[in-house]
Amino acid sequence: MRQPAHGGNLAWAAALAGCPPDAILDFSASISPLGPPNSAIAAIKSQIGNLKHYPDPNYSELRLALSHFHQVPFEWILPGNGSAELLTLIGRELAQLAATILITPAFGDYYRTLKSYNAKVLECPLSLVIGHWSLVVDKGQKTMDKGLLLNNPHNPTGKLFSRESILPYLEQFALVVVDEAFMDFVPPNEEQSLIPVVQEYPNLVVLRSLTKFYSLPGLRLGYAIAHPDCLAKWQLWRDPWPVNTLAAAAAIAALQDTEFQQQTWAWLPPARNQLFQGLAEIPGLQPQASAANFLLVESQESTSELQQQLLKYHQILIRDCLSFKELGDRFFRVAVREESDNQRLLTALNSVLSGQ
Repeated sequence: MRQPAHGGNLAWAAALAGCPPDAILDFSASISPLGPPNSAIAAIKSQIGNLKHYPDPNYSELRLALSHFHQVPFEWILPGNGSAELLTLIGRELAQLAATILITPAFGDYYRTLKSYNAKVLECPLSLVIGHWSLVVDKGQKTMDKGLLLNNPHNPTGKLFSRESILPYLEQFALVVVDEAFMDFVPPNEEQSLIPVVQEYPNLVVLRSLTKFYSLPGLRLGYAIAHPDCLAKWQLWRDPWPVNTLAAAAAIAALQDTEFQQQTWAWLPPARNQLFQGLAEIPGLQPQASAANFLLVESQESTSELQQQLLKYHQILIRDCLSFKELGDRFFRVAVREESDNQRLLTALNSVLSGQ
């Protein structure tokens, strides 16, 4: 079975570990361990009887819920079958420009969608200086006929870019796409979303995902916030009813679940710090600071070999970074899980790296 380019492939991991998929402790997919929220599960159950009907093609109730949540007119919101579907539409849009500057290391799906439409890609690597990642796009080249694609917080580094550091690029590029799939994990008083300024910039697209924060990856639900003219064009490019009835109901309930949101913001910082400190104490490992629910870790040992040993002897799956060519076999990424799971990972890493 081919090694996956994404995290969360439990079938591949179980085959390598020689155990059932549900026996794998998965640190490779950056999904919150606290969900799905009970409110979302209840909403799904309440809609079972409506599966005999088509969804509302305009997703009016869902868009209204998102409108209230973000304080943005509902005409500026387009739900999708995961943010991946919307990213595909964006790839078609970016391919019409002279080139797209891609901030790297980059999520593999960005390459997929840009390649699908033969878009020209210009890679712009982040710089790592004394353990800190920084974003600098070359301003010396002509940019007004180009697009810019980045994510914030950045995957896989976990770096949170300030809103002010991104705003100047909105004046310099024809189209700026900011994927904020992990922004929900940043508490409101710290988050740096560009959603508050989206109505000021017709060339700005913000992508969001409901699957990671609310632990709903199996439902496939994301949304784009952008100028209505742009969204109307994209709707002509895609199939009807991309979001199913159960996903829409779960999303509406989750957005209104302030208790779950507060619980997640209270859980993440101490859990992330526990994992960070534990990793930092293991010889040969150097975790990077992160604002998201995952940590990027530099290793003196081959991380692909480390991944396989953790699977074979401990049934634990970490995310190697071989698909990020800038990182290669020197880095791995781990999701932040609950304290007992984090400790199990730390114990296993100590065992493998010490040769016990």
